[in-house]
Amino acid sequence: MWNDTPVPDFILTGLTDSEEIQLVLSVLFLLIYLVTVLGNVGMIMIIHLDVQLHTPMYFFLRHLSFLDLCYSNVITPKTLGNLVTSKKSISFTGCFTQMYFFILFGGAECFLLSSMAYDRYVAICNPLQYPVIMSSRLCSSLLTGTYMIGFVDSSVNMICMSRLHFCKSIVIHHFFCDTSPILALSCEDTFYTEIMAFIFAGSTLMVSLITIYLSYMSIFCTILKIDSTLGKQKAFSTCASHLLGVIIFYSTMIVTYLKPTKSYSLGKDQVASVFYTIVIPMLNPLIYSLRNKEVKNAFNRVMQKRGGSKVLRKQ
Repeated sequence: MWNDTPVPDFILTGLTDSEEIQLVLSVLFLLIYLVTVLGNVGMIMIIHLDVQLHTPMYFFLRHLSFLDLCYSNVITPKTLGNLVTSKKSISFTGCFTQMYFFILFGGAECFLLSSMAYDRYVAICNPLQYPVIMSSRLCSSLLTGTYMIGFVDSSVNMICMSRLHFCKSIVIHHFFCDTSPILALSCEDTFYTEIMAFIFAGSTLMVSLITIYLSYMSIFCTILKIDSTLGKQKAFSTCASHLLGVIIFYSTMIVTYLKPTKSYSLGKDQVASVFYTIVIPMLNPLIYSLRNKEVKNAFNRVMQKRGGSKVLRKQ
């Protein structure tokens, strides 16, 4: 049980044993990672620099980009390192640290998405009271709550996992340290740990999903009451990007986590895991920028200001 000997490093099997496929994946993941970093940092900078985007909606969007950036940095660099080198190991401490921050940022993103849904509900269903309801104080409280929930979720998970003994193997059949493949290495009965993890993961997903569902049911009912087609399209366009991001994020999370650990399927779960750990952090800034005229206009304004400042400096 590694009690009287140094704790060995874990071995991550990764996504494939084929060197050719590993090379292709390393190039693909590197490109995705670069787009993720540039896209999310760019989104944060544009929202910060453009005064017209200093609204509750973009306040939450800026922090979504921050979470996606952190989320990606927890998983992708180590995955890239394992793909391009023969050393597939990760230390015991490094493994649990990776899992801790992965759960923290994932849980926080769930409730941030539900806060964004509530923001859209107020904007469409109570437009006249929107500035009063979505005050800076409420926005800060909602944001603090999302990080606190992520912190509690990850801390409880780590406390439960730290009480287990691992003696079966040091090989993790995954490309990062996730709960299910690590529980499979325990030499103890993990039933209660699985139940606790399922309860916290399930409650995080379900509470945030219920909030999003109720918000969008009210939004759709309000949109249907609008007489003009143009008014309906304009109202729906304000929440279409967020709804698309929610569907992509939650569909893969539910498939992976809302099921018993014994039903863990290496191939299927790895595909889903690649999607929500590596691909989705890249998609979010693209979804919110390419489908959003305000972000495009803000980008043009920022570029014009920078271009104007350069001209003044030359003069």
